[in-house]
Amino acid sequence: MWGNGGEPADSYYEVRPECTNVPKSKFKIKPGKTLSARRWQAAFSPVGHLDIGKTLHRIQRGGIHPSIRGEVWEFLLGCYEPKSTLEEREEIRELRRVQYARWKDVCREIFPVVGSGKFITAPVVTEDGQPIKDPLVLLETNTGTNAANMPDSSQMVKELFSRGPLDKKVIQWLHQLHQIGLDVVRTDRSLVFYEKQENLSKLWDILTVYAWIDKDVGYCQGMSDLCSPMIILLEDEADAFWCFERLMRRLRGNFRCIDSSSVGLETQLNNLAAVTQVVDPKLHQHLETLGGGDYLFAVRMLMVLFRREFSFCDSLYLWEVWFN
Repeated sequence: MWGNGGEPADSYYEVRPECTNVPKSKFKIKPGKTLSARRWQAAFSPVGHLDIGKTLHRIQRGGIHPSIRGEVWEFLLGCYEPKSTLEEREEIRELRRVQYARWKDVCREIFPVVGSGKFITAPVVTEDGQPIKDPLVLLETNTGTNAANMPDSSQMVKELFSRGPLDKKVIQWLHQLHQIGLDVVRTDRSLVFYEKQENLSKLWDILTVYAWIDKDVGYCQGMSDLCSPMIILLEDEADAFWCFERLMRRLRGNFRCIDSSSVGLETQLNNLAAVTQVVDPKLHQHLETLGGGDYLFAVRMLMVLFRREFSFCDSLYLWEVWFN
């Protein structure tokens, strides 16, 4: 996977030509080691049961070919059971797509920008739910083909108030929408994929819907880094959402300690310090001397699983090995 030999995988995740400081991927596609489309298809029985043992072994040896990464991840993240049949998976997929569409409709009913192909980067409400008439939001929501049918943001919020006092959950959700937008425009901006407005809005839509259904976590910075690969790997928005939702089941504690069983960042930092102290005591002592013994420098690494420390392709390979 690393080192010489094999086909470079960077071509599958094209980088904008002006982004010259993006690290080159070390991951390479190696015949006989990397899980190929042929090997992937051969791993299924006639009724659709997946031989997960052989599949995981192949992934550990050489990762996953980019052309099939999305559908393989649906199994690695637990969207589908290996022993499910093709027919069962199609039924589950359809039910999940319907459920996502319902949640998205609820969000659109509250704030019509959701699902419009647009997104916002300026706040629309104060913390106590009062509407903000920001010129930037007016510009963002009133340009393009759907502008004639799109009320401005302050009008949207006023219409909500006309129905009665806003629920605290609604206010909290509305207050997060601009932060999601700010993070969306900063996420993986070196990739050609995000030059298209539709892909940016798809990322925003998924994160806004997730923030609506997970009231304990909502949205926190860093979640866009975790969601972005799902958008790129899976064409269908609902399928990408469910992969992200499954990933967040593992990582919710990184953003908020929900209960006593949640493994938050503080616990992970303590574990990292303990492991380093045993594996490399000199390094641990050096960090202590520099004042880094609390390992706070590793917060971002752990929170978004090294998405910003490695190239896009290399981080995906690290993830799929971790999924095992």
